Amino acid sequence: MRHGKTGRQFSRNSSHRRAMFRALAANLIAHERIETTDAKAKELRRVADRVITSAKRIGPLAYTPHGELSAADRAKRQAAQARVGQFLQRFAVVEDAEGESKKVDLLEKVFVDLAKRFKDRPGGYTRIMKVGNRRGDNAPMSIIEFVEGPAADAAPKADAKAE
Repeated sequence: MRHGKTGRQFSRNSSHRRAMFRALAANLIAHERIETTDAKAKELRRVADRVITSAKRIGPLAYTPHGELSAADRAKRQAAQARVGQFLQRFAVVEDAEGESKKVDLLEKVFVDLAKRFKDRPGGYTRIMKVGNRRGDNAPMSIIEFVEGPAADAAPKADAKAE
């Protein structure tokens, strides 16, 4: 019986599963939109929502400039960043439109950009859109993205028909 064992196992042990979700969450935060299997997207939603919620929990301290914080507020923010940093890797490399690579600080993006973007939203920061099956093994594929923001605005509308 599986009492109290939530989440999918993906035929992996716990350390492999944790590493997989750390990498998927880092890519989702860095690119704000990724394509993966349906099952992984559904589990990643739980992980990503928890990361953003933990950043939002300290309130405006998350996105206030560092110089404007008092010593006690800086300590609170640093402790929250340490908690998120235990799960999320610090840096990721992202290619921009010209094909040049740039290094992105994921913790700063979570605390400054995403916490500010979702400050009034009580939850549900991600959206999953099904895109069909993968060619090689016919696995159902999905795109997971943040609900509000540049990646969501650039996405084509599902109800718009090509004429």
